[in-house]
Amino acid sequence: MSYAQLTQGQRYQISALLKTEHSQTEIAILLGVHKSTISREIRRNLGKRGYRPKQAHRLALKRRRERVQKRIPA
Repeated sequence: MSYAQLTQGQRYQISALLKTEHSQTEIAILLGVHKSTISREIRRNLGKRGYRPKQAHRLALKRRRERVQKRIPA
């Protein structure tokens, strides 16, 4: 099974579908990802003003950059 991170477009789709009261399972099916991916995405990026896709994408990129570890030569 291959893994691909969510795109900014997918985050905007999640936002729109949440506003139209679709369930997380329905959103996952429509986007072609696992429902746990949607659950984690919403949980990580839900703030006081709800799910905000632009902010979610910015934070995801920041987490990705911070996660990269420098390799120490052997």
